[in-house]
Amino acid sequence: MKGLILAIIDGLTPAMLEHGLEQGRLPALGLLHETGSYTQGTTTFPSVTPVCLTSIATGAHPDVHGIPHLVWYHREEERVVEYGSSFAAVRAAGARRSLRDSIYAMAHEHLSPDALTIFEALEDEGFDSGAINFTCYRGRTKHALKLPVLSGRNRWYEAAWGPRRFFFFNLYESDQTGAPLAIRSRPAGSIDAYAATIGRWLVTRDGFDFLVFYLPDYDYASHILGPERALEALERADASVGELMAAAGGPEEFLDRYAIVVCSDHGQTSVDRAASLAAPLADLSVFTGRRATSPAGADVVVTASNRSGMVYALDEQPARELAERFDGADGVDLTLFLEDGEAVARREREELRFAPENDGWRISGDERVLDPAEYPNGLERSWCALACPNAGEVIVSAAPGWEFEDLGGRHHAGGGSHGSLRAGDSMVPIIAAGFGERSPLPPDPSVTDLAPLALTHFGVEPPASMRARVRSGV
Repeated sequence: MKGLILAIIDGLTPAMLEHGLEQGRLPALGLLHETGSYTQGTTTFPSVTPVCLTSIATGAHPDVHGIPHLVWYHREEERVVEYGSSFAAVRAAGARRSLRDSIYAMAHEHLSPDALTIFEALEDEGFDSGAINFTCYRGRTKHALKLPVLSGRNRWYEAAWGPRRFFFFNLYESDQTGAPLAIRSRPAGSIDAYAATIGRWLVTRDGFDFLVFYLPDYDYASHILGPERALEALERADASVGELMAAAGGPEEFLDRYAIVVCSDHGQTSVDRAASLAAPLADLSVFTGRRATSPAGADVVVTASNRSGMVYALDEQPARELAERFDGADGVDLTLFLEDGEAVARREREELRFAPENDGWRISGDERVLDPAEYPNGLERSWCALACPNAGEVIVSAAPGWEFEDLGGRHHAGGGSHGSLRAGDSMVPIIAAGFGERSPLPPDPSVTDLAPLALTHFGVEPPASMRARVRSGV
């Protein structure tokens, strides 16, 4: 049985992949594109990296896995969880707490125990899995922290549970591979280079059955430059994939040994303006989650990052009343909330109500509010975002060209961003090669189909948590 590699190029859009292929600047991806199949799929919502990578790992949307956003309010702990919107946001939320949340708690505490990861499912059946720099890494093998750790207060991350082959930004490394420091020069692609070194080491030793090969540096460049001007970073990602082929002896030998899926976790669009999501709530007491502050006495919590945000009602204010405050507000495209057992999507004061029914949807109102051409798979993704137990009462999606300021007041205006329900942030390219004549992907694929695909490749029945995807059949 062939091994399987899932290579994820963070933030890659279909348009940029196709442009790079047309220019002949992506030799490794070009070969896979030519010999395999190519399609476009949708990601989850909100379309930000922690949510998307968790959906890839669990084959489920946020309603199942529980990760609602890049930044969110923890109701039980009465604090804001900030995974790393920006350095300023991390400092504002508390650096030590944010590091713990992003490195350890996301995978071990915030991820629902009912959402089986691809690593757990495969290792339970005796297959060796691996992950490089992948945030949703929960597996069955305990790994000690590689770097020296002070005793006492930092003991929380002395060990993590991951796949057998586990490499996470030099912090956790299951094997000595000779890889350099990962975070030494992000503009030059140092994290992708770190992944390439480890990937080459693993392929040379045939050291896995399944491997997640995560390349985040294109997204970093795209945020700074804009998605249309980050082709050089994409070339470096292509070279990292090429390293895997070279380690196997060349493309033909590589595809004899491995099947591979290359995809993105989300899209990205250009932004030139930024807005404060808290501005329409100025007459309320708003808790933002800054360290050393308390939500006591606050009316609402506002969490925002990139091109989406959430509002949590602390005083039982109706979600509708909160959502209506955003009508006509700067940067706001649409709001989503639950009411009387249905989801409501509100845009330009028009509404669409919907809820799952049998194998499809019960719908009433203006269907143009979630036009599938502008909001692909919008019903499923909106419903599952609202049904996440950690989501706010109102979810806000940004208008084209706009981004919401994060907790530190930072934004990517002048560059690129993602997170909204719109197509540019939501469509992802998917290349599959080494599977034979037929594509392993279903029609209109979602990133939630990737974990079931991998399990099926190894003859493992996907668990119920991965079969819970709601499909829009009407």
